[in-house]
Amino acid sequence: MNITITGSEGFLGKLICKKLEILGHELVKIDFTHGDDVANPQVFANSIDSELYIHLAAKSYVPDSMIRPADFYYTNVVGTLNVLEAARINNARVIFFSSYIYGNPEYLPVNENHPFNPHNPYAQSKLIGEDLCRAYYRDFNVPVIIFRPFNIYGPGQNEKFLIPTILKQINSGQVKLMDPNPKRDYIHCTDVVEAVVKAAEIKNFGFEIINLGTGVSISVKDIVEVFVKFSKTNFKVNFENSVRKTEVNDCYADVTKANEILNWTPLKNFEEGISELLKINNL
Repeated sequence: MNITITGSEGFLGKLICKKLEILGHELVKIDFTHGDDVANPQVFANSIDSELYIHLAAKSYVPDSMIRPADFYYTNVVGTLNVLEAARINNARVIFFSSYIYGNPEYLPVNENHPFNPHNPYAQSKLIGEDLCRAYYRDFNVPVIIFRPFNIYGPGQNEKFLIPTILKQINSGQVKLMDPNPKRDYIHCTDVVEAVVKAAEIKNFGFEIINLGTGVSISVKDIVEVFVKFSKTNFKVNFENSVRKTEVNDCYADVTKANEILNWTPLKNFEEGISELLKINNL
């Protein structure tokens, strides 16, 4: 299959590209490190033979979205529009990576019908992207699968995120974190890659929205305890006990739909994932 993938050099993009190439697919790779701006429709000129577009490219670090909201809206919204337009012109399918847009859960586990409550420009830009996907399916029959991943982690993740932050601090002997209480659903990157591969293999999907998570949440305090359990490096942990303004105390995904549509189930448990990360980093 000919596949165009945006964000091909990112944390997740590299892993997806590697897996798809092993499976024999031909890829057109679009990434800002190549000088590609997804907000410029000309970067899709070489994708005319693509049967599928996997759209990962986005500005994604939430605190930055509060400082430069216009940059996030422009890149994330216009970039998604350009992908959908390229897919329309080329009669192709789309896999769009959205985000956790549910806000503070009204019920648990969170399924795909849960009300939306984005509370930052990044999440809002992803919700607008979803609306564009829905519109292109409605008006032009562009098939779209939207993934709403919960908290992805694994080797190569940006150091700004929680788990890489802990890894970075362990060597100093002192791990400093804010709040020990918030709980999140952490899904390993290899499980996300497998979901993408399964979605890519479906030739006749229409419009679907699918959560990607594990169905289990784990607190920051429990995460640290897993690090302590498996690390060969001694370190101390200090919590500031400061609470973020818009903190979500607990969330975990209902992944029933992913299982039904993709025949997908996450395979890597959290302890296994952290243990592997520590070995990779010789910690």
